[in-house]
Amino acid sequence: MATVDGIDGTAVTELDEATFDAAIAGDPLLVDFWAPWCRPCKALEPILEELPVAVARVNVDQEPGIASRYDVLSIPTVILFSGGEPQGSVVGMRPRAHFDRWLAEVLPAAE
Repeated sequence: MATVDGIDGTAVTELDEATFDAAIAGDPLLVDFWAPWCRPCKALEPILEELPVAVARVNVDQEPGIASRYDVLSIPTVILFSGGEPQGSVVGMRPRAHFDRWLAEVLPAAE
């Protein structure tokens, strides 16, 4: 698993075919489907890093198989996984308050 320096030096785990299934198998994990050329994806990074849940990301250009497995057709798409199963998703750039409300709904069901 590669880690990528995020904003403020926090590390975000970069997932690929070899590491994805193991990463989503356990505790709740927020997976950010993104690409380097996607400006809204870059704008979303600092918001995701502030959320009270572990975050990893998948580069859809490098891992199209993972993206298609979860019908990721638009980026950014953020999916909350728990126990290997998707619990919910948010498509597009949203403000921090939106993610706080969404996690308040989906996290209790995921734990």
